Amino acid sequence: MLSENEYLVVCEEEMNMLLVNTDYISGEELITLGLVKGSVVQTKHVGKDILQGLKSLIGGELKAYTDMLNEAREMATKRMIQAAKRISADAIVNIRYATCEIMQGAAEVIVYGTAVRFKSRTSGSSL
Repeated sequence: MLSENEYLVVCEEEMNMLLVNTDYISGEELITLGLVKGSVVQTKHVGKDILQGLKSLIGGELKAYTDMLNEAREMATKRMIQAAKRISADAIVNIRYATCEIMQGAAEVIVYGTAVRFKSRTSGSSL
């Protein structure tokens, strides 16, 4: 049985998918389907970029950039889930995120993991 600390379930209408950052799911035998990924390049409005530059001089959280990266992670995760659903995955294991700056004020976020199907749901069917 999974504890709340072992998994994250994204539930937004059709985006229902079990996501874990481990390479296993307790109590489940898994069939590996393959690598899935999602990415996005996100930027903020130039006005916000200037304000955040001024804020960096006095210190503190750069809220506009925090929000930008949170939005980008969410979009990238949704795209990865869509890729997993296209190959009929039940879950995605071993999830990893990476971020890099493309230019000042613009960042790419990529998320990737291994799409899997639960063996218990496929027993009796041919793969």
